[in-house]
Formats: sequence, structure tokens, C-alpha cells
Amino acid sequence: MLKHGILGLLNYHPLTGYEIMTVFRDSLHFFWNAQTSQIYRELNVLESKGWADKAVVPQAGKPDKNIYTITPKGHAELLRWLSDGELSLDGRSHILMKVFFLGEREKEENIRYFTALKEYCGMFLQGLDAAQAHVGEYRTFLDEPGKSVYWEMTIDYGRRNMQMYIDWAQSCIDRLKEGES
Repeated sequence: MLKHGILGLLNYHPLTGYEIMTVFRDSLHFFWNAQTSQIYRELNVLESKGWADKAVVPQAGKPDKNIYTITPKGHAELLRWLSDGELSLDGRSHILMKVFFLGEREKEENIRYFTALKEYCGMFLQGLDAAQAHVGEYRTFLDEPGKSVYWEMTIDYGRRNMQMYIDWAQSCIDRLKEGES
């Protein structure tokens, strides 16, 4: 999946590995984590498959800069992936696995757990505001700025998802406190 995310970014604009990592940090990390080493490994794979080309730009007093561009073959692969019809939702949730077994702990500890979850999700929501600000910045890379509406849809999903977690965690806290009476 990471390789397709990178192809999608290269489809918008030629980028260095560092620039790809920056885009992940600024926006994509809200729903897909990628380490720098993974990005560079995937760039090598994309190049070996003929999906991306690398141009080496010499720099005085610094290491050479590698700029990657999507190839026609890479663009075809991106379109194939976007059209594959896969709608599977990954049902795995570390939070739910843990909550399933929280009955082994004291109720007060679990109230603290859900309180911490609410706070974490609240910080995540604030981070999505920063991602929204980056949409305008990255929109300049697009040949059709209207395509950025899909980025905004992704941010909207993140906001709704985090708000659902906050509401659910509060509901859990309320249920645990009701059981104390």
C-alpha cells in the first residue's frame, strides 16, 4: 500500500525522498505511518519495477539529490490500484483488543485509560487542523486544484473518526462511573 501512496504523490509532482517524508509528516501520517527507511526502500522498488524514474542532481558541498518522477507505467499502476474495487476494512484495532480485556484491571485504572484516550484523540484532532492548512500549500502541486477536495474528504474522515473515539471513550467512562453507584 505504501508504494501506491508514494506513486500517488509522485503523480502530483516530482519529489525527493525527503520531500515525500515531509508530505507524510504533514498530512498522510494521520492515517498511514511510514518510516523514512520504508519510503526509501519503496522508492527503490518503484524504480526497479519501472514505475518511477530517478534523476540525480549534483549539489556543491552536499550529497547528490535524487528526484523521483512517476513513469507512464507507474501512472498505469496507480490507476489500476485506484480501480481495483477493494473495499475491505481492516477490522484490527489495538484499542478494542485491549478494551476487551480491561475487566482484569481496577475500574479506576480503566477510567484513567479512557480519559487518556480522549485526550490523545483531542490532540490528534488539533493536528488535523494543521493538515487542513497544508492542503492549500500542496494544492499548488496539482494540475487541477479541484483534486484537493479528496484530501479534504480524508481530513473530514479523520475528524469524524477522532470525534467518534472521544464520544465512545466518554460513554465508556460514564458506564464505568454508573456502575460505582
